[in-house]
Amino acid sequence: MGSRLTALFGIGLLVSVLTGCGSDPSDDSRPPAKPDELNVTVLQSDAGAPDKKVVSRGRISTKSGEILILEPDGSVSEMTLDSPEGQDAFALTEADLAMLNNNLQLDLSGVPDMGPVRSRGLTAQEQALAEFRARTKPMKLNLPVSFTADPKDFEGAVVKTWSSKKKSGDSLVEVTANLRGGVDADTAFAYATCALANWAGANGTPYARHIRTLRDKRNGKMIVGSVFTLSEKKPLGLTVMTTKDTLQECKSRGIPAA
Repeated sequence: MGSRLTALFGIGLLVSVLTGCGSDPSDDSRPPAKPDELNVTVLQSDAGAPDKKVVSRGRISTKSGEILILEPDGSVSEMTLDSPEGQDAFALTEADLAMLNNNLQLDLSGVPDMGPVRSRGLTAQEQALAEFRARTKPMKLNLPVSFTADPKDFEGAVVKTWSSKKKSGDSLVEVTANLRGGVDADTAFAYATCALANWAGANGTPYARHIRTLRDKRNGKMIVGSVFTLSEKKPLGLTVMTTKDTLQECKSRGIPAA
Protein backbone atom coordinates (compact mmCIF):
# COMPACT_ATOMS: atom_id res chain seq x y z
CA MET A 1 0.00 0.00 0.00
CA GLY A 2 3.07 2.25 0.39
CA SER A 3 3.66 4.97 2.93
CA ARG A 4 1.00 7.63 3.39
CA LEU A 5 1.20 11.20 4.59
CA THR A 6 -1.73 12.34 6.72
CA ALA A 7 -2.92 15.78 5.68
CA LEU A 8 -2.24 18.61 8.09
CA PHE A 9 -5.88 19.40 8.68
CA GLY A 10 -6.59 15.75 9.54
CA ILE A 11 -3.88 15.73 12.20
CA GLY A 12 -5.04 19.08 13.55
CA LEU A 13 -8.57 17.76 13.85
CA LEU A 14 -7.30 14.65 15.64
CA VAL A 15 -5.42 16.69 18.25
CA SER A 16 -8.29 19.12 18.68
CA VAL A 17 -10.92 16.46 19.27
CA LEU A 18 -8.86 14.21 21.52
CA THR A 19 -7.67 17.02 23.81
CA GLY A 20 -10.89 19.01 23.87
CA CYS A 21 -9.17 22.14 22.59
CA GLY A 22 -12.32 23.16 20.78
CA SER A 23 -14.19 23.83 24.03
CA ASP A 24 -14.68 27.30 25.42
CA PRO A 25 -11.89 28.08 27.95
CA SER A 26 -14.34 30.05 30.08
CA ASP A 27 -16.67 27.06 30.35
CA ASP A 28 -16.07 25.19 33.62
CA SER A 29 -17.98 22.13 32.45
CA ARG A 30 -16.17 18.98 31.40
CA PRO A 31 -14.99 18.86 27.77
CA PRO A 32 -17.18 16.91 25.39
CA ALA A 33 -16.50 13.20 25.14
CA LYS A 34 -14.25 12.17 22.30
CA PRO A 35 -16.02 10.63 19.30
CA ASP A 36 -15.86 6.92 18.62
CA GLU A 37 -14.33 7.55 15.20
CA LEU A 38 -12.32 10.34 13.65
CA ASN A 39 -12.37 11.19 9.95
CA VAL A 40 -8.96 11.96 8.40
CA THR A 41 -7.59 12.63 4.95
CA VAL A 42 -4.70 10.49 3.71
CA LEU A 43 -2.28 11.27 0.89
CA GLN A 44 -1.08 8.07 -0.76
CA SER A 45 0.68 6.84 -3.89
CA ASP A 46 -1.32 5.95 -6.96
CA ALA A 47 -0.73 2.29 -7.81
CA GLY A 48 -0.78 3.09 -11.52
CA ALA A 49 1.63 6.02 -11.22
CA PRO A 50 4.04 5.76 -8.25
CA ASP A 51 5.13 9.39 -8.63
CA LYS A 52 1.55 10.62 -8.38
CA LYS A 53 -0.21 11.21 -5.07
CA VAL A 54 -3.95 10.90 -4.58
CA VAL A 55 -6.14 11.92 -1.66
CA SER A 56 -8.13 9.24 0.16
CA ARG A 57 -10.45 9.32 3.11
CA GLY A 58 -10.03 7.33 6.27
CA ARG A 59 -11.43 6.80 9.74
CA ILE A 60 -9.58 6.11 12.98
CA SER A 61 -11.31 4.44 15.90
CA THR A 62 -10.43 6.39 19.06
CA LYS A 63 -11.26 3.39 21.25
CA SER A 64 -9.79 0.37 19.48
CA GLY A 65 -7.06 2.13 17.51
CA GLU A 66 -8.30 0.63 14.23
CA ILE A 67 -7.74 2.51 10.96
CA LEU A 68 -10.12 2.28 8.00
CA ILE A 69 -8.74 3.76 4.77
CA LEU A 70 -10.81 4.16 1.63
CA GLU A 71 -8.60 3.13 -1.29
CA PRO A 72 -8.85 4.82 -4.74
CA ASP A 73 -10.53 1.72 -6.18
CA GLY A 74 -13.31 1.93 -3.61
CA SER A 75 -12.03 -0.84 -1.35
CA VAL A 76 -11.44 -0.31 2.36
CA SER A 77 -8.16 -1.20 4.07
CA GLU A 78 -8.45 -2.04 7.76
CA MET A 79 -5.55 -2.13 10.20
CA THR A 80 -4.68 -1.27 13.79
CA LEU A 81 -2.83 1.92 14.60
CA ASP A 82 0.03 0.17 16.45
CA SER A 83 0.58 -2.47 13.75
CA PRO A 84 3.46 -2.18 11.25
CA GLU A 85 0.92 -1.42 8.51
CA GLY A 86 -0.72 1.24 10.66
CA GLN A 87 2.60 2.89 11.43
CA ASP A 88 3.55 2.74 7.76
CA ALA A 89 0.32 4.50 6.84
CA PHE A 90 1.46 7.56 8.79
CA ALA A 91 5.18 7.28 8.10
CA LEU A 92 6.99 10.16 6.40
CA THR A 93 9.53 9.52 3.65
CA GLU A 94 11.89 11.96 1.96
CA ALA A 95 9.62 11.91 -1.08
CA ASP A 96 6.59 12.71 1.08
CA LEU A 97 8.39 15.66 2.65
CA ALA A 98 9.48 16.93 -0.75
CA MET A 99 5.89 16.72 -2.04
CA LEU A 100 4.60 18.46 1.07
CA ASN A 101 7.12 21.23 0.46
CA ASN A 102 5.88 21.60 -3.11
CA ASN A 103 2.23 21.57 -2.05
CA LEU A 104 2.84 24.26 0.56
CA GLN A 105 4.83 26.25 -2.02
CA LEU A 106 7.63 27.01 0.43
CA ASP A 107 10.33 29.26 -1.01
CA LEU A 108 13.67 28.32 0.53
CA SER A 109 15.80 30.11 -2.06
CA GLY A 110 16.69 32.87 0.40
CA VAL A 111 17.99 30.50 3.05
CA PRO A 112 21.82 30.76 3.09
CA ASP A 113 23.86 27.65 2.45
CA MET A 114 25.46 26.63 5.73
CA GLY A 115 28.31 24.91 3.89
CA PRO A 116 30.47 22.12 5.29
CA VAL A 117 31.20 22.06 9.00
CA ARG A 118 34.74 23.20 9.67
CA SER A 119 36.96 20.92 11.70
CA ARG A 120 37.58 22.01 15.28
CA GLY A 121 40.99 23.49 15.94
CA LEU A 122 43.23 22.63 18.86
CA THR A 123 42.27 23.94 22.27
CA ALA A 124 44.76 26.02 24.24
CA GLN A 125 45.63 22.99 26.36
CA GLU A 126 46.10 20.73 23.33
CA GLN A 127 48.27 23.38 21.65
CA ALA A 128 50.43 23.73 24.78
CA LEU A 129 50.91 19.95 25.01
CA ALA A 130 51.85 19.77 21.33
CA GLU A 131 54.46 22.51 21.77
CA PHE A 132 55.85 20.76 24.87
CA ARG A 133 56.15 17.44 23.01
CA ALA A 134 58.05 19.23 20.24
CA ARG A 135 60.67 20.28 22.82
CA THR A 136 61.25 16.69 23.99
CA LYS A 137 64.76 15.42 23.27
CA PRO A 138 66.30 11.97 23.67
CA MET A 139 68.30 11.50 26.85
CA LYS A 140 72.02 11.22 26.14
CA LEU A 141 74.90 10.17 28.36
CA ASN A 142 76.54 13.36 29.60
CA LEU A 143 80.10 12.26 28.92
CA PRO A 144 82.90 14.20 27.23
CA VAL A 145 84.12 13.11 23.82
CA SER A 146 87.51 12.16 25.30
CA PHE A 147 85.90 9.87 27.91
CA THR A 148 87.44 6.42 28.26
CA ALA A 149 85.66 3.89 30.46
CA ASP A 150 87.61 1.91 33.04
CA PRO A 151 85.89 -1.43 33.77
CA LYS A 152 87.22 -1.33 37.36
CA ASP A 153 85.06 1.74 38.09
CA PHE A 154 81.80 -0.22 37.78
CA GLU A 155 81.06 -2.67 40.59
CA GLY A 156 77.51 -3.81 39.87
CA ALA A 157 73.98 -2.42 39.71
CA VAL A 158 70.59 -3.60 40.95
CA VAL A 159 67.15 -2.62 39.58
CA LYS A 160 64.17 -2.64 41.95
CA THR A 161 60.58 -2.08 40.88
CA TRP A 162 58.00 -0.12 42.88
CA SER A 163 54.25 -0.47 42.62
CA SER A 164 52.47 2.52 41.11
CA LYS A 165 48.85 3.60 41.65
CA LYS A 166 48.74 5.52 38.37
CA LYS A 167 46.04 4.43 35.94
CA SER A 168 48.36 5.09 33.00
CA GLY A 169 50.18 1.82 33.68
CA ASP A 170 53.63 3.47 34.07
CA SER A 171 55.90 1.62 36.50
CA LEU A 172 58.43 3.11 38.88
CA VAL A 173 61.93 1.62 39.20
CA GLU A 174 65.05 2.49 41.18
CA VAL A 175 68.56 1.67 40.05
CA THR A 176 71.23 1.31 42.73
CA ALA A 177 74.67 1.47 41.14
CA ASN A 178 77.94 0.80 42.96
CA LEU A 179 81.13 2.45 41.72
CA ARG A 180 84.72 2.82 42.83
CA GLY A 181 85.48 5.87 44.92
CA GLY A 182 86.49 8.99 43.04
CA VAL A 183 84.23 8.41 40.02
CA ASP A 184 82.57 11.65 38.89
CA ALA A 185 78.80 12.19 39.03
CA ASP A 186 78.23 12.07 35.24
CA THR A 187 79.95 8.69 34.93
CA ALA A 188 77.99 7.35 37.90
CA PHE A 189 74.67 8.47 36.40
CA ALA A 190 75.64 7.05 33.00
CA TYR A 191 76.27 3.67 34.66
CA ALA A 192 72.84 3.74 36.36
CA THR A 193 71.19 4.73 33.08
CA CYS A 194 72.85 1.91 31.14
CA ALA A 195 71.85 -0.62 33.80
CA LEU A 196 68.26 0.59 33.52
CA ALA A 197 68.29 0.43 29.70
CA ASN A 198 69.51 -3.16 29.82
CA TRP A 199 66.80 -4.13 32.33
CA ALA A 200 64.07 -2.29 30.38
CA GLY A 201 65.15 -3.91 27.12
CA ALA A 202 64.97 -7.36 28.69
CA ASN A 203 61.42 -6.60 29.87
CA GLY A 204 60.27 -5.09 26.57
CA THR A 205 59.79 -1.53 27.84
CA PRO A 206 60.71 1.07 25.19
CA TYR A 207 60.69 4.35 27.16
CA ALA A 208 61.88 5.73 30.50
CA ARG A 209 61.99 9.15 32.14
CA HIS A 210 64.42 10.21 34.86
CA ILE A 211 62.85 11.37 38.13
CA ARG A 212 65.73 11.94 40.57
CA THR A 213 69.21 10.74 41.52
CA LEU A 214 70.86 10.62 44.95
CA ARG A 215 74.57 10.03 45.54
CA ASP A 216 76.30 8.78 48.66
CA LYS A 217 79.73 7.56 49.74
CA ARG A 218 80.02 4.38 51.76
CA ASN A 219 83.21 2.58 52.75
CA GLY A 220 85.17 4.57 50.22
CA LYS A 221 82.80 3.72 47.37
CA MET A 222 80.29 5.77 45.37
CA ILE A 223 76.64 4.65 45.57
CA VAL A 224 74.05 6.13 43.23
CA GLY A 225 70.27 5.72 43.53
CA SER A 226 68.40 6.81 40.38
CA VAL A 227 64.61 6.61 40.02
CA PHE A 228 62.89 6.34 36.63
CA THR A 229 59.41 5.78 35.29
CA LEU A 230 58.98 3.17 32.57
CA SER A 231 56.19 3.34 29.99
CA GLU A 232 54.97 1.65 26.84
CA LYS A 233 54.20 4.99 25.18
CA LYS A 234 56.49 7.98 24.87
CA PRO A 235 55.96 10.06 28.03
CA LEU A 236 55.96 13.81 28.43
CA GLY A 237 59.29 15.28 29.48
CA LEU A 238 62.12 17.43 28.21
CA THR A 239 64.39 14.37 28.04
CA VAL A 240 63.11 10.83 27.43
CA MET A 241 65.22 7.70 27.36
CA THR A 242 64.66 5.36 24.44
CA THR A 243 65.81 1.90 25.49
CA LYS A 244 67.22 0.82 22.14
CA ASP A 245 69.16 4.04 21.47
CA THR A 246 70.55 4.20 25.01
CA LEU A 247 71.83 0.61 24.85
CA GLN A 248 73.67 1.40 21.63
CA GLU A 249 75.26 4.50 23.17
CA CYS A 250 76.30 2.58 26.30
CA LYS A 251 78.00 -0.03 24.15
CA SER A 252 79.81 2.57 22.03
CA ARG A 253 81.06 4.45 25.14
CA GLY A 254 82.16 1.31 26.97
CA ILE A 255 79.70 1.63 29.89
CA PRO A 256 78.59 -1.79 31.18
CA ALA A 257 74.86 -2.42 31.27
CA ALA A 258 74.80 -4.53 34.44
